[in-house]
Amino acid sequence: MTTAVINSTEQDVVVRRITCDDNADIARVIRTVSAEFGLTADKGYTVADPNLDVLCEMYSRPRHAYWVVELNGEIAGGGGVAPLVGADDDICELQKMYFMSSLRGKGLAKRLAIQAMAHAKGQGFTRCYLETTASLTQAIALYEHLGFEHIDGALGSTGHVDCEVTMLKTL
Repeated sequence: MTTAVINSTEQDVVVRRITCDDNADIARVIRTVSAEFGLTADKGYTVADPNLDVLCEMYSRPRHAYWVVELNGEIAGGGGVAPLVGADDDICELQKMYFMSSLRGKGLAKRLAIQAMAHAKGQGFTRCYLETTASLTQAIALYEHLGFEHIDGALGSTGHVDCEVTMLKTL
């Protein structure tokens, strides 16, 4: 398991592969960040994700990977990659990239996305897909900066009915 530690003057950031002990903490992060950006059922978003509480098990499958980001020993973010369900074998999906405000602005989302795509390329994927919502403008800007291009429609069978922004990148 690869673990990277980033030290700053006051904070330690650790990026590492998810373990099953992390399930509750990363699910809490995802729910908290979703609520912060208004991506909740009361705002019309579909929030039921049957895998949210078992991410470790989901990402332990072949060609899947998920990393959590710890800030001073507390999980405060994460992101991963997996085969895109219902699509060609060479397409992966960048998934569940969520960061608490305490991690934002440190370049960690960029670093984690690059790491996930490098892992995906090593697993034989040649294209990386993602879906997001138009309200997540900073995320969209990051993805554009990383070379993702907007595409006209959804690929695969993600079940993300609320994600109107679809993007694809050649790895």
